[in-house]
Amino acid sequence: MTQKTLIRYALIAALMLVFPLLLQTFGNAWVRIADMALLYVLLALGLNIVVGYAGLLDLGYVAFFAIGAYSYGLLNSPHLTETFTWLATAYPTGMHTPIWLVLILGAGLAGIFGVLLGAPTLRLRGDYLAIVTLGFGEIIRVFLNNMDNPVNITNGPKGIGQIDSLQFFGINIGKKMVVWGIEFASVSLYYYLFLALVLFSILISHRLEQSRIGRAWMAIREDEIAAKAMGINTRNLKLTAFGMGATFGGVSGAMFASFQGFISPESFSLMESVMIVAMVVLGGIGHLPGVILGAVLLSALPEVLRYVAGPLQTMTDGRLDASILRQLLIALAMVTVMLMRPRGLWPSPEHGKSLANAPKA
Repeated sequence: MTQKTLIRYALIAALMLVFPLLLQTFGNAWVRIADMALLYVLLALGLNIVVGYAGLLDLGYVAFFAIGAYSYGLLNSPHLTETFTWLATAYPTGMHTPIWLVLILGAGLAGIFGVLLGAPTLRLRGDYLAIVTLGFGEIIRVFLNNMDNPVNITNGPKGIGQIDSLQFFGINIGKKMVVWGIEFASVSLYYYLFLALVLFSILISHRLEQSRIGRAWMAIREDEIAAKAMGINTRNLKLTAFGMGATFGGVSGAMFASFQGFISPESFSLMESVMIVAMVVLGGIGHLPGVILGAVLLSALPEVLRYVAGPLQTMTDGRLDASILRQLLIALAMVTVMLMRPRGLWPSPEHGKSLANAPKA
């Protein structure tokens, strides 16, 4: 690694560390946008394993996000102790499960559901796989929406509130801190936590991409029949991709629940899955920098466009609804990008090379 590269990385690291402090001066709302962008990067990195590396179109990825969120919410809120008296007796001060245990449970449970989703879809490809995974995501959402009767487990459409914020070594990052005279708001502390998780996930994704498993996934993505002929166990590798990607979603969901303090089935709709897939495709399928760029743009763009849609609504004397106009602007931006950059904003130099070099009829 050259000296210029080291200097570049050092400058980027310094900027990322100072970034939330600069945003704080404009208000905590901007830091929250950065926090949610990092969460979506984490989700996009997980889906990139399934879609980008293994080439399996998954439209139900938000289900794993929901599983992780509800795992954390149920184990760190008063809901279960208020519903079940025997739990209230066992936990008189409430259920405050350690974060390490919740992360293991959430990621493990999401990974198990990922394998369960992958098992019956091994023979499916393309549109058929997309439809089955889409149905799985909707099944999870409907279950969460209706599991309040006859036994109230998820509290149904009312959702779960009063969720504990994260605590590390006795430090509650749900409250502001003052270090060396510098005040760090709660949203800024979450920013650093999410940034650490994203960097760790990037490292895992990069190592997977360079490993034998990653190469095998890419072989399946390019030509599954040829991969089978070469002796690659496509069944086990597909299940591994579903399971690995789902664990990322489970961890993201747990972080989302602690950050928001409230979760409901409405947060895990089909549109969320579509947006996460769009992040991977728009940025560049299978290319980590592109996936990160796509996730940041598509997660931050709707919030930034709030400041554009408002004046446009005023100019039309309120004839256009601001929320609908904002979605229209996002859709136009996505269509324009995909027409001009069909392989994504920052595509992989290798992905789709065979298509680019294919002889024209």
